[in-house]
Amino acid sequence: MELLSPAGSMEAVAAAVQNGADAVYFGYGDFNARRGAKNFTREEAAAAVSYCRLRGCKVNLTLNTLLTDRELPGAAELAAHASGIGVDAVIVQDLGAVRMLRQSAPDLPIHGSTQMSVHSLDGVKLCADLGMARVVLGRELSRDQIAYICQHSPIEIEVFGHGALCMCWSGQCFFSSVIGGRSGNRGMCAQPCRLSYGWGARADEYPLSLKDLSMAGHLRELQEMGVACLKLEGRMKRPEYVAVVTGIYAQALREGREPTAGEVEVLRQVFSRQGFTDGYYMDEKGPEMFGTRQEEREPKELYAQARASYEGGENRKEPVRLYALIQPGQPAQVAAADKAGRLARVEGPVPEAARNAPLSREKVEGQLQRTGGTPFGCEKATAKVAEGLSLPLSALNDLRRRALEELARQRQQPPQRRQEPFQPGVRYDNQKEPPVFTLSLRTAGQLSADLLRLKPALIYLPADEGAAHPEAVVRCQKAGVPVAAVLPRICTDRELPQLERDLIALRELGVAEALAGTWGAVRRAQRLGFQVRGDYGLGVYNSQALKELKRLGLLSATASFEMKLPQIRDLSKAIPTEFIAYGRLPLMITENCIVYNHCGRHTCNNVNLLTDRKGERFPVVKAWGCRNEILNSKKLFLADKRKDWQKLGLWGARLMFTTENAIECAQVLERYLDQGKYQPNDFTRGLYYRDVE
Repeated sequence: MELLSPAGSMEAVAAAVQNGADAVYFGYGDFNARRGAKNFTREEAAAAVSYCRLRGCKVNLTLNTLLTDRELPGAAELAAHASGIGVDAVIVQDLGAVRMLRQSAPDLPIHGSTQMSVHSLDGVKLCADLGMARVVLGRELSRDQIAYICQHSPIEIEVFGHGALCMCWSGQCFFSSVIGGRSGNRGMCAQPCRLSYGWGARADEYPLSLKDLSMAGHLRELQEMGVACLKLEGRMKRPEYVAVVTGIYAQALREGREPTAGEVEVLRQVFSRQGFTDGYYMDEKGPEMFGTRQEEREPKELYAQARASYEGGENRKEPVRLYALIQPGQPAQVAAADKAGRLARVEGPVPEAARNAPLSREKVEGQLQRTGGTPFGCEKATAKVAEGLSLPLSALNDLRRRALEELARQRQQPPQRRQEPFQPGVRYDNQKEPPVFTLSLRTAGQLSADLLRLKPALIYLPADEGAAHPEAVVRCQKAGVPVAAVLPRICTDRELPQLERDLIALRELGVAEALAGTWGAVRRAQRLGFQVRGDYGLGVYNSQALKELKRLGLLSATASFEMKLPQIRDLSKAIPTEFIAYGRLPLMITENCIVYNHCGRHTCNNVNLLTDRKGERFPVVKAWGCRNEILNSKKLFLADKRKDWQKLGLWGARLMFTTENAIECAQVLERYLDQGKYQPNDFTRGLYYRDVE
C-alpha cells in the first residue's frame, strides 16, 4: 500500500521524502484545492519532481478544482508542463479538466479526487470509463463499503488515512461560497464548519466540527482489502507535521504493524481536535466524532527532532548494486544499478602493476560501499580484480562518485510523453427562446392542482417520494406534466437495493427520466434504463464538461450555481442546460445526523434551525438515508430579474422547493410566470452577481 504525503512547500517535500513517503502531492499555479497554501512556482515544481524522482518517490499534481472556460487553456499548459517534468499523475475534480487532459497530456495518468464525491462501485466504474487510473473514495465510507468497492473495482482505490475531516461530503459543499464568496470547489474554502452554531438564539456549540481522522489500528486491514494508496491530509500544515505523520505511518507500514499508543500520542501532539476519530470507518457515527482545536503549547522538542530528520542530510537511501572490473591493460570500470534496471557505467585510469600491496577484491568492494552523503545505499558490491594490480583509492572513489552521479541523472530523466495543444472544439449557439420552468419538489405533499394548472415543463420528484406516492406521479401525467425521478446525491452500495426498487416502481409507472447529481447516480440511472439529466452536484463549470456529458449520453445539465450569469451565458451548451432560479440553496449534505447528535432523537421531519453567530437561521432537513441537508437561511429569488437570465441561452430555469408548502409552491411559479406578486420576506441573489474566489 503506497503512502501518499502532502507537500505545501519545498521543505515539506523534503520532510515527506526523507521520512519514507512513497509519493507526495502538491499544487502549483491557481488550479488546486489549496490555493491558500504556499504553492510552488514552475521552477520549484520541477526541482521538487527531480528531488523526488532521484529518491524513488512519486509525485502527484493537484488540479482538483472546478475550472472556467477562460482557465482551461492555462490548466492545459500547466498539465503539459507537469507531464514534461515527470509528474506521475494528476488529481482532478472537474469533468471538463478530464476531457482537456485526455487531449493535451494523453500519457499523464489521471486520479479522481475525493472532490468527485465517489462513494459507490457505480461511481468508481464511471471514473474508469472516463480513463482514470485511480479514484479517491469519500471519507465517510465504512470498512465493509471500502472492501466491497476494492473487491470489484477495475481501477486503483485510494483512501484517506490521517488528517482533517470535512463535515460535508467533499465536492458537495457550498457553505463557504454561498455565505462568504469563497468556494471550496475552487480551492478557497473558509471552513465555516469550524465555527460555532446553536439550535436556539445562541451559537454555543460546534455541531459541524469533526475530529481529525486517524486510521492507526486499521492499516493491515486496509492493505488486505486491496487499498492501493493511503493518503495523509495536510498541505496547509507545517513541514514538521508532515515529517512526524509521514514517519509514523511509513514505519508502521514498513514493519507490517499498527502505530503504537506512544506514536498515536505523538500524532496528537502535532495536531488534533480533541483526539482522533475512526467513526465512519467503524460505522459508528455520533457526537463522539466531533471536536475542536484546543490551544496547546507547541511541542518544540518534537518539532526540532522532526526538522533534523530532513535538514540533516540524506535519511532515505535508495538501494543500489555496485560493480567494479579492474583488469590489466584496460581502463578501470565501475557500474551502478538500481532496482528499476537502470545501469550507469563509467571508466577511469588503466591500473598499474603493484609495487607493494596489490589491490584486493575486498578492498575494492569496501570502497564501493561508501555511499554516505548520497541518496543511495549500497545493497551489494561485487568486484572482479586481477592479481598484482594497483589503483589509487582516490581514483576508485572518483569512479564510484561518477557512476552514482550518472545513475542519479538517469533516475531524474522524465519519461517521454506526448503533448498536444488544447483545442476547445466546436462552439454551440445559445438558444434564443426564454427558458421553460422546471420544478423540484422535496415531498409529494407540495404538489397541488394549482401548481399543475400552471403547466411547468417538468417536475423532479425524489425517487422514494414518487414510489411511495404513485398517485402524485399519475396526477402529473394526467395533467400533461412529465415527471423525472431525483436520485439521492449520496447512496452507498449497501443502500442501493432500496433505491433500485423505488426506481423500478417508477419506471413501471412510465417515468422515463432521472435527475442525477453524482457520478455513481448517473451510471446507476443509465444502468436501469433511464434517460439521465445532470444535477448541480456534478459541478458543471465549463463548456468541456457539457461536451463530456453529451458524450456520456445525458439529456441535459445544470450549471453550477457558483457561476456568475455572464459565465453561464458564455458556456457552449452542447446539451440543453438549466440553472437554479429559485429556492434555498443547499449548503451541505452530511453523513452525520446533526439533529440526532444534538437531541438524541430523529426529529428530522420537523423544521430544525441551525443558528450561526450572526443570528442567521439555516433549516436542517432530512436527506435520503438518514442524512442531513443544511439549506441557506435566505431564499434565492430572481423573478424580478427576468431580463438578466432569460437571454443566457438556457433550456430551463429551475424552481427548487424545499421548506415551502403547496400553496407557496404555486405562488412562486405564478410570480415567475409574471402572474402573481409573491416575494420572500428575506432573499438573496445567490452568487450570480458576485465574484466567487
